[in-house]
Order: sequence, then C-alpha cells, then structure tokens
Amino acid sequence: MSSNRLPLASIGDEDRDSEELSSSTQSTQSETYMVGFIVANIVGLQYYSGRISGREMVGLVREPLNRFDSNAIKVVNTRTIQVGHIEKKVASVLAPLIDSNLVHVEGIVPKTPKNAAAYKIPCHIHVFSKIEAFEIVKSALGLFLFSPDDPSFSMSESMVVKEKKKGDLDEIFKLVDDNSSKSMVNGVMEPPEDFILPDLFLHQKEGLYWLHHRENSDELPPFWEKRDEGFVNVLTNYQSDIRPEPLRGGIFADDMGLGKTLTLLSLIALDKCNDVNVNEELKDEVLVVPSGKRSRKGKMNKTIRPSKKQKKEENISEIGSKMTLIVCPPSVFSTWITQLTEHTKRGRLKAYMYYGDRTQDILELQKYDIVLTTYSTLGSELNNTNTPIKKISWWRVILDEAHVIKNHKANQSVAVTMLNAKRRWVVTGTPIQNGSMDLYSLMAFLKFDPFSIKSYWDRLVQRPIAQGNAKGLSRLQALMATISLRRTKEKTEIGLPPKTIHTCNVELSVDERKLYDEMESEAKSFVEKYIANGSVTHNYSTVLSIILRLRQICTHTELCPEDVRASLSSYNFEDASNNPELLKKLVILLQDSEDIDCPICLSPPSELIITSCAHIFCQNCIIRTLKHSKSLCPLCRHPLSESNLFSPPPEVNKLPSSSSSTSSSSSKVTALLKLLEASRNENPCIKSVVFSQFRKLLLLLEEPLKAAGFKTIRLDGVMSGRKRADVIKEFGDSDGCGPTVLLASLKASGTGINLTAASRVYLMEPWWNPAVEEQAMDRVHRIGQKQDVKVVKMIAKDSIDERILLLQEKKQKLAKEAFRKKGKEEKRDVNLDDLRTLMSL
Repeated sequence: MSSNRLPLASIGDEDRDSEELSSSTQSTQSETYMVGFIVANIVGLQYYSGRISGREMVGLVREPLNRFDSNAIKVVNTRTIQVGHIEKKVASVLAPLIDSNLVHVEGIVPKTPKNAAAYKIPCHIHVFSKIEAFEIVKSALGLFLFSPDDPSFSMSESMVVKEKKKGDLDEIFKLVDDNSSKSMVNGVMEPPEDFILPDLFLHQKEGLYWLHHRENSDELPPFWEKRDEGFVNVLTNYQSDIRPEPLRGGIFADDMGLGKTLTLLSLIALDKCNDVNVNEELKDEVLVVPSGKRSRKGKMNKTIRPSKKQKKEENISEIGSKMTLIVCPPSVFSTWITQLTEHTKRGRLKAYMYYGDRTQDILELQKYDIVLTTYSTLGSELNNTNTPIKKISWWRVILDEAHVIKNHKANQSVAVTMLNAKRRWVVTGTPIQNGSMDLYSLMAFLKFDPFSIKSYWDRLVQRPIAQGNAKGLSRLQALMATISLRRTKEKTEIGLPPKTIHTCNVELSVDERKLYDEMESEAKSFVEKYIANGSVTHNYSTVLSIILRLRQICTHTELCPEDVRASLSSYNFEDASNNPELLKKLVILLQDSEDIDCPICLSPPSELIITSCAHIFCQNCIIRTLKHSKSLCPLCRHPLSESNLFSPPPEVNKLPSSSSSTSSSSSKVTALLKLLEASRNENPCIKSVVFSQFRKLLLLLEEPLKAAGFKTIRLDGVMSGRKRADVIKEFGDSDGCGPTVLLASLKASGTGINLTAASRVYLMEPWWNPAVEEQAMDRVHRIGQKQDVKVVKMIAKDSIDERILLLQEKKQKLAKEAFRKKGKEEKRDVNLDDLRTLMSL
C-alpha cells in the first residue's frame, strides 16, 4: 500500500521564529571554533529603549518573521532589552548562514558610544563554525570577514576585550561560587498546620526554608555588584542606575521520591496563612474542580464571586496576586491532586485543572489558589494572545518535571518562558538528561540574565564544555550552586529502605547470537560507509533504525520482523520518494521503539511524517520548520516540498492486541522468568514492575508469565489517563488475589506515578538516557516504600546493550559533576566516537 502525501495547505498556520530548527539536535552541541570577526553597525537605536554601556557583550537574535526584513538580526543587551538591528548589508550575508546552522555568532561592542544620541554603534561580530565548514563560511562572508591569518585580526579591540575578560571570567565565577557557599541558607521552617496535615521530614522543612528565603530575599542577583555609579553586571559589563530585580526562584532539584510536591504545597500554603482567614464554610466545598465543571450547587461561586463593584474596579494586570500556576505532564496531575486531597485540610487550597475543556474567564480562575495545566496545553495556546493564562500576573509559576522543556525552541518551552510571573521555579530530579545544553531552556525560563540569552550561554558555558575545557564545567557548577537545591536519598535521613542495582548479564542463545552477529556485521559496513563519506547526518534515520534492530534482537527476536531480518539492503533510504513501500517499512521500524524522538521537539513523534530523504518528524514540527527554513530538510538540508512529505498508512499504527501463542521465547525472557520465580519463592507477596520501551514486548510477555502462574497487568502509552489510574490502583491493591507483576512502558510510566506497592524492578533493555531509567525506578523507590528495592538491568553479553551502558556513564557523570564543587574535564555528549563505540568499530 502506498503512503499518503500530506498537503501543506491542510496544516494551520503556526509560524513563530523561536520554532525554527537547528540543523539537528546534535549540531547544537558540536565543537565550533572562531572563523573570524565582522565589523558591523547596530542601527535603529532611536526606535528601542535598550542601552549599551560600552565594552559590553550583546546578544544577537535572528528574526526570520520580521515584516520589514526576513534577514533581520536583532541586538539585545544583557537585560534582554532590544537595542537595535545589525545593518542590512551584513545581516543579508549572515542570516542564511545562521539559518543553515553553518555558523553561530556573538557580539561585543568594543567602545563606549561617544554620542548618546547616535543612531548607530559599531559592533564586532565573532563568527563560529565547525572546522569542516570554515571554507564555505569564509567564501560566503568574503570581504566582510577578518580571519585569524589577516594582519588586522590582532588589532580587533573586541578581541582585546575578549582575551582580557577570558582570564577574568573564571575568577568571577569562582568568586560567585565562593560567595554562594559562604551565604548558603540553612534553616528549617514548619508548614502552616492549618493547611498541611502531615509532619514534614527534616529535609522537607529545610527545603521549605530555602524556597521561602529565595522568594523573599532582596539580594542582588548573582554576578551583579553595587558601585558608586550604580549597578554593574561583572560578566557583561552592563551598567544600570536601576537596581536589578532579585532572582526570586531557582531550580529545586531534589532526588526523585523525596517529597518535592508536598514541600511546594507547603510553600503555597504560606501565602494563604498570612493573608486569609479561611471561612469554616469552605471546609465542605470541593477541593479540586476539573476543567469544564462547576462546584456542586454553586456553593463555591456564591462564597467567592466578587461583587459587581469589585469587577468594575478590577485591574487585569493585578489579577493573580497570590495565584500559583503549576505546569506538568498530564501523568503528574494525579500526583498533585492526590497530595492536595490527602495532605492538605479540605477547602484550604482550591485548585482548577486548566486542561481539555477549560474556562476562558479570568475571574473564574481568580477563585483558585492553584491552577494546574500541561506543557502541551500552553504550547497549543502560544499564538493566542487572549487566553486567561497570559493575562494573569502569576504570583508563582512552578514547572514540574521541568526537563520536559529541554528543547528551548519547542512551542511549550517558548510558552512557559513568556508567562508573566513574580516567582519562577524549575522542579526536576534530573535537570541534566542528555547534556549541559538541557539547562539553557531552564535559564531562559528563570530569566537568569545573562545566561537566559543563547549567545551568552554558548560563550560562557556551552562551548567550553563542548570543547572539553574543564573551566566550562567549573562555571556550570558555580551556576548550579547559586540557584539550585539538590539533595539525594543517600544523604537525607528519611528512613527510606536501600535501593540496589544489579546487572543480569544474559548469554544469547545460539540462534540469537547467529542472527545478531549477521546483522551487526552487515550494519557495520553501512555505518562505516556513512562515516567515511561524511553522510551520517543525511542517513540519520537509517543509522537509528540499524541500531534499533540490533537492540531488539538482544531483547526478543520477535520484535524484529522477518522481512527486515532477511536483509539490510532496504536500509538504503537516501531517496525513497518513488518507493512508498520503503517509506512504509521505515515508519514501521521506527515506530517500534519509544526512544525515537522527533529531532525538532525532542519528543516521540505525534502524527508521524516521513520525508523523501527518509527522516522522521512530527507533522506540525516539520510543517512549521519548512515555512522558516526555505523548504530544506532540517537534518540533511535536502530540498523538500509538499510532494516530499508522507504520512504512514493507517494500519502502520496498529499493534497486536495480544501475544501470539506460537511466539518463540528469548534468552532475556527466560532469565526474567527465573528471577521472578526466585522472588516469588522468597516471598509470594512480592510485587514486581517489568519496564520495556517496546510495547510489543509487553504483549509477548503476557502469555509466558501467565503460564508460569503470575497474574499480570499492563500499563502503556496507548491507555487513557483514567485507564492508567485504574491500573495503578489495581496494582497497588494489597489484596493477595491482585496482580503481582506490572508490565509497564518505560516512557509512559517513568514520571508522575507512585508504584511503591512493588519492591522489584526489571529493566528489559538499557535506555539511551539514564535519567529516564532513574525516573522509572524511582516510581518504586520513594517516600512510602517500606521494603528494600532491588533493580535488575537485563543486559545481553557482548552486544550493543553493553555499549549503551558506556554512553550512559558519560551522561551520568556530567549530570553529577554539575552539582559538585570541583569537576574534571568533560567532553560533549554525543559524537562520531560514540557511534563507533555503539557499532564496535
């Protein structure tokens, strides 16, 4: 069956400059070096309020949707206030290079403007690129560029400023780090007993104290100093007569399962206990109101509805004076509602679920202390200026599971950053999942200047880390020390039973080994060819699919279809536009795994689309990108048009509803059964969770587990939220007749749920991202767990499984080092060496 071409006209217009894609997710972390610099004027100063003090770093931001010039590059100062634009003749040359991800640029104004009324200021623009793109960049920039071999290069005052500051920068970071250590806030705070029912653990009281102190401190933000002439940012040399606003917020990065939700509810309750005398009548009212529903008998409306006079006098800009907005994935809704219901006095804190069928009335939302919404909901409202969420001046915004916004260009990331809030909190036990670039979007949301500006982040932190410079990691550590709180289970006294992690090394059977070795041998030749001719990026989906099939064989050969096992010749997808059967095959292949992400939004593809150059994207992501990138594939720069986009046939999305009775077993399944039977012999009541990223494997496991006498229940991403809640409730039932094995999709079950009924965790295959594994196992190992927790990783010996573990170690090291005081050199996250490691080349 042929694939269906997707008409561009069928997609709604969702243009936004921040949605423009980098050439690939990997490219933003690649090592880049200075090609040279350009001298250009910043023009149009009279139209903007931003000012520059001189000898100051400035941010350069592309504006592809500028209605006067599609090549526009705006200039902002360290306060993110626009100063002007780069003059047109230079922008017209730079913009295509920036859009094609061949270069990124940074600006320095080398001299103090002599005439305050001047309409233009000279700026030195440093141009950075990968070494292999140097000649292309030099050719494109022509006479504009002063390269390092040019005699004039050493005369650049901007280089003098840069070199002078380079030596000073690390001293500045060290001083800030030392000061943050000396002024570390230590203390405990009790939650208001009229609101919070349980006694908090000591670490929660200390956390509450830290949160409250940061929200109410009047200290200068990090890197700012008071001087005779006013206030100066010592990193950027930006000067201001006006005292900068304190950084009211930060990163709450406690380990998963340490009770961050209850600590945050205690913080919210502190607002109420100081300004509101709660009427006893509220005790009987509905606590949480789902979107689109009224409280019973209109009682809440009667109690809280403002008078007509109050409505008339209402100033919309002041609405939300003590309201908290909580943004989280849908799966985390149940956690917040459970905590509200079980751990706060009824009626004290009122919450509204802004999700699905939701109100557009600001005054309706104003009745609630807490508004719960999702990242996807805010992302969908990005271009709607009339939503109540945007009109409210929030007292506090909390991003729960904030690593969701690690891609700073995704709609949801842009939407949360644009929220109007006095206090901003990032909450995640895994702020760094893949690499240091994950933190940039968190800085942007927190408005932590100058790190909230991409060019500053790249210059001060990202590039040094990417190039293996130990000072980059030291700077990252200093930053995290100033704005984050991180405690681990090992260092808190909460009486949590220990968690042990074991590796079960599984020997593949003769048949499995033969198939694996055949596929790996043929796969190596493909990957070697791509590496040799520099076409890895062009064959991005092909490489992923090859690696995926090797991983599937390690877990269960039934996951790998016969027609794909027969030959790898069909992996040559360089131009599949005239062969829809190959497109169909590739889509089926990539849909088999949960860890295939759209390269634009970094999330599992929704409404999956495949291009003629064989790359996989979300439908909306690729449509928006093509509108902004002159119809080029974001990964390989291959020309794309309406006729080059394909949607999969309907039956591609269908999965078997039950396992086949004739399906062969696998070495991992056999090993799993032995481990489960050993646990049952030790204690018949022990409950286990078996995690896999392959939904088909969960289906294949049901029959052998049933034959072995285990009662199972399944939890996967296809289920509705209500169905998932029912599954979790049934699994948690203490009745001895209930299920003892939960077959869980790793990504669907990794966040926002409580599985403390179990004490055994089995990971059927290693995940690329170790933070996802940690999230999953900590659904079991968290407050409320009464038994020792044992985690078992099922690893096929002498296979790609073992090599993925090596890559995990690199990611875990960077994540841990970011919170330490002293770090060692750390290389960037993913590169060709990693690919060689995976393929054992």
